[in-house]
Amino acid sequence: MRTKAAILYAMGSAQPFADSAPLVVAEVTLAPPGPGEVLVEIVGAGLCHSDLSVIDGSRPRVMPMVMGHEASGIVREVGAGVAQLAPGDHVVFGFVPTCGQCRYCAVGRGALCERGAQANAAGTLLSGERRFSDDQGRICHHHLGVSAFAQFTVAAQESLVKIDPTLPLATAALFGCAVLTGVGAVVNTAQVAAGASVAVFGMGGVGLSALMGARAVGAHPIIAIDRLEDKLALARELGATHTINAAQTDPVAAIRDLTSGGAAYVFESVGSEQVLIQAYAATERGGTTVTIGLPHASKLFAVSAVSIAAEERTIKGSYMGSSVPRRDIPRYIAMHQAGLLPVEKLHTHSLELDQINAGFDRLASGQAVRQIVMFR
Repeated sequence: MRTKAAILYAMGSAQPFADSAPLVVAEVTLAPPGPGEVLVEIVGAGLCHSDLSVIDGSRPRVMPMVMGHEASGIVREVGAGVAQLAPGDHVVFGFVPTCGQCRYCAVGRGALCERGAQANAAGTLLSGERRFSDDQGRICHHHLGVSAFAQFTVAAQESLVKIDPTLPLATAALFGCAVLTGVGAVVNTAQVAAGASVAVFGMGGVGLSALMGARAVGAHPIIAIDRLEDKLALARELGATHTINAAQTDPVAAIRDLTSGGAAYVFESVGSEQVLIQAYAATERGGTTVTIGLPHASKLFAVSAVSIAAEERTIKGSYMGSSVPRRDIPRYIAMHQAGLLPVEKLHTHSLELDQINAGFDRLASGQAVRQIVMFR
């Protein structure tokens, strides 16, 4: 079939992206789903910093690639062997296709799925296949098994989670990355207990989701750190008890003052090794620093080695919120429906696919939390 899609042919384009147009919006050919695969009509697709990090070259991927990894849609066709999904089902994508069979999946660590990681690095579906090709006959790779910036996509059934059809699909898209990653970092990776102090650096979609997760589990105080006042205002609306503008105040000193020595759990969602160093410095003795962001692979994180042992510090990485999508997406949706996670407030802009390059300019400048490309 033919479908409209946003294709990245080369990384490292100069900003503004509205002028350099790194994402080429064009019609491509999409092959039908193979065994274990599903054809999905995309309804909403979010713009995330993980997409931006591929566009600017800080997280290299194979090219060309149909971009996008945070999305919701409706199943239109299923391949042979697909039993749990049927045409008409509403779905959210998980950006690591969890095979359910490798050593990590066997112990509930789907975010580290071996086959999923291999497929994502190769730009293929879990089967090793690629279903997109452009008008020059070039095969286009899949971004994280999703390729959400397209009217239709084909994904492995392992990338899809069936959801409650009453949930608006624009909101549902956010559960595939921002919520899964941010709330998961609090609930799964850190396992924050009620009454524990929490600080979150970076009030983008993931950081705000971590903040909502901290509120949902009863953390106190909850401290939000950013450099933009409008994002700090949204953080207060979503449950932050204190906010710190890092452009005006030393955040480490402020957090240590508010918590009498440092927060028990500090989350870094900026994707900066310098901010991660600040997050570590703002963590109390015996506390846990969780890094969610993805700095450039060349960047190093340096702290006092003796402090890790002498102060019984814990440093944890959190990828996809240490989540199992088929377990966690439905429960986070249930929390949202119960009023615990006001996820819809992350949706700050809607746009059409043809506006996507300008949308990434907005994201890069910090003028948006989550922008959703709406296909219908």
